[in-house]
Amino acid sequence: MQKALFFDIDGTLVSFTTHKIPDSAVRALARAKENGHKVFIATGRPLCIINNLCQIEHLIDGYVTTNGAFCFAGDHIIRQLQFSNADIKTILEDSRLKRYPTIVVNEDRLRVIHNNHTVQKIFVEQLNIRNLDYTTPLEEVLTKPIMQITAFIGKIREKRLKAHLHNTTVGRWHPAFIDLTPQGADKGSGMLAMATHFGIGKQDVIAFGDGGNDIPMLQAAGTSVAMGNAAKLTRDAATIVTAHIDEDGIEKALLQLKVI
Repeated sequence: MQKALFFDIDGTLVSFTTHKIPDSAVRALARAKENGHKVFIATGRPLCIINNLCQIEHLIDGYVTTNGAFCFAGDHIIRQLQFSNADIKTILEDSRLKRYPTIVVNEDRLRVIHNNHTVQKIFVEQLNIRNLDYTTPLEEVLTKPIMQITAFIGKIREKRLKAHLHNTTVGRWHPAFIDLTPQGADKGSGMLAMATHFGIGKQDVIAFGDGGNDIPMLQAAGTSVAMGNAAKLTRDAATIVTAHIDEDGIEKALLQLKVI
């Protein structure tokens, strides 16, 4: 039976240590494709900063990006959700007043606002993203539908901001920031929309993740795998827990599930 395999990127497919996909995972995904299964990416990253999948690009059947707000396979857009103008205004005004960084994302570009050392440490040093945009006029980015805003705030500020938002989903996979997406956009709903497009039922969907924003995906899949390096809440949401990403976790899980 054909399976749909959905993989988070950072900490699941790509090592935080090497910034690469372990050779064992590349080998395992190639075998899964040979066995007739579909391979998908499910990430919080927008397409413009997916810079670390060159080892497996030829194996990927589709992408769930910006935490499920923008999903596509080849040139076909499967799902595209956008913020309400009111919530965009609320978020950006709060960012301006409190001077915290935000990253505003449309379908093909992003803009960093109020850049600081935290953005640099996490996105440049830890995630190895080198093409952040600090200069494009925000008005130009806002001419296209906005699909995600990353806000660098803690839990207290998050609670206060959420009280003023009406059509927004909030997800956190890092203590330093939250990902804000249009209402109904999360990895789980994006994953199921992609699977439906390919005619694959929920029972044949397998999701792999390690972070808090992966929990909706792990809960929605027929079978789910948490990496050994995942946080406890993420492990608790999964069907099985595999080894650490740097200890051949992907390959071991696919073998255990008899996908390869």
